[in-house]
Amino acid sequence: MTARIDKVVVSGVFSLDGQDFDVDNNVWLVGDDDEVLVIDAPHHAAPIVAAVGGRKVRAIVLTHGHNDHITAAVALRDAVDAPIWFHPADRMLWDVVHPDASPDGELADHARFKVAGTTLEALHTPGHSPGSTCLHAADLRTVFTGDTLFCGGPGATGRSYSDKPTILTSINARLMSLHGDTVVHTGHGDDTTIAAETANIH
Repeated sequence: MTARIDKVVVSGVFSLDGQDFDVDNNVWLVGDDDEVLVIDAPHHAAPIVAAVGGRKVRAIVLTHGHNDHITAAVALRDAVDAPIWFHPADRMLWDVVHPDASPDGELADHARFKVAGTTLEALHTPGHSPGSTCLHAADLRTVFTGDTLFCGGPGATGRSYSDKPTILTSINARLMSLHGDTVVHTGHGDDTTIAAETANIH
């Protein structure tokens, strides 16, 4: 059975630099009827657990440390008994949300995750945050970009720990080299493709 990609949208509040914003977050599940990998854990665990539907969760991979991507991670880990993978460069953001818990694995560049016959490779893409990481599933011709690349261009860089030149370097070096037909599944909003975003990277 070929791995499939499911999406769950979970709504809540993004908080940073003393400001709160209502946001809708995309959670991506890659797997088959037996096992699944979960990308990001925003706001509330219950809708993610429901989407898992009793399947074996191989990993919970967090694209970066902003609260709207990690708030439910520990509760989700407890519910599905799966390890949390997280880039250590964002640990200062994690510690604000989960001061009494730790991730299970360090999400290093080129780390590989296998699920349902598919391999996802971690691509470290700093800029939106120091530890921002995308996941590339080459055989599905898909990349999960968190808040690094959106439909319409790069993720925001106007807040703490963000840097626009860095995100542009990351996108050009790590994402624009992917096949133009690669589908971009983002942390918020609509899908796009690498080719469609070429003109928006500046």
